[in-house]
Amino acid sequence: MENPSTRVLTFCSFNLNPPSPVVSWLRRPMLLLRRALPQRPCHRYLSRLLDRYGFVPPASLTPTQQDTSHGAAAAAADKKRRTKKPPYRPPSSLDRGGRPASHSDLPFDFRFSYTESSPDAKPIGLREPKYSPFGPGRLDRPWTGLCAPAVDTTLRSVDAEDPAPAAENDLQEARRRERDRVLGEPLTPAERAFFVDKCQKNRTKRQINLGRDGLTHNMLNDIHNHWKHGEAVRVKCLGVPTVDMQNVCHELEDKTSGLIIHRQGGLLILYRGRHYHPKKRPVIPLMLWKPAEPIYPRLIKTTIEGLTVEETKAMRKKGLHVPVLTKLGNLCFPFSFTHIVYVYAKNMSRHD
Repeated sequence: MENPSTRVLTFCSFNLNPPSPVVSWLRRPMLLLRRALPQRPCHRYLSRLLDRYGFVPPASLTPTQQDTSHGAAAAAADKKRRTKKPPYRPPSSLDRGGRPASHSDLPFDFRFSYTESSPDAKPIGLREPKYSPFGPGRLDRPWTGLCAPAVDTTLRSVDAEDPAPAAENDLQEARRRERDRVLGEPLTPAERAFFVDKCQKNRTKRQINLGRDGLTHNMLNDIHNHWKHGEAVRVKCLGVPTVDMQNVCHELEDKTSGLIIHRQGGLLILYRGRHYHPKKRPVIPLMLWKPAEPIYPRLIKTTIEGLTVEETKAMRKKGLHVPVLTKLGNLCFPFSFTHIVYVYAKNMSRHD
């Protein structure tokens, strides 16, 4: 039997400061709480409700350490095999996406403005290279720097004759026949008055404004878009084109194959025709930007025809020193001894 004195000495040798009864009493509730709470699994993927409902997941739903490592390796391999995302490329109207160039059956040359430029005026130079305003590869017509001709004027042989005049005549004849077919029979006075009244400002707000650039190429597409909703469209001419309204009316009827049924100052009513079908409208490729204007010769020449620049300057200096005439009646007399006469017209009216 163990000696009690030995037990006390043993206790004192190992723990000289025994726990006080207050500390033992404070630790007792914590021990009781730990014994009351059940031990939860250390896995984070298990729900806390398992302690209440006692659900035991099957082995197939309980991933093991080996399955977790295999899944992590597979995810890393997929991430490494994943192709790099291409950089963002904003949509562009110049990107055709492999589509072929558009073709138009309109039998006239495509220009930026049909009223402010004349095909008879030949430019003497270009301000920029021959970039097509329709975009690269969007139109099957070449751009000459001034227009996109409907007929290829390139000669295949030096000895061959120019095929352009004959081909242009055929196109003009085909366009005239097509226009007559679309217009059909002439409008009666009652029909004309009905369409004019229908296009007034108090009846509709549909209107095409023809401004400084005149009748542009993209405006042809706007006219056909308006013709989808009505038989006639109102065209308002403003600014420079109103100086030559006869030219504006001619180009509108020629390029759109329509008919002007009413004209009042700068206000025009353009009729589409009896047999016009919106789904059979011609293909009109749009210009993406305004091309640079070519260089034309001067309208007011700085030199007299047949003289050089130096001779013209010498003639002008000589004319400043000739005697001044006070009456126009003596105008024929000075030409008997000189080639130039200086006329002083201070007291004359501007009309004279």
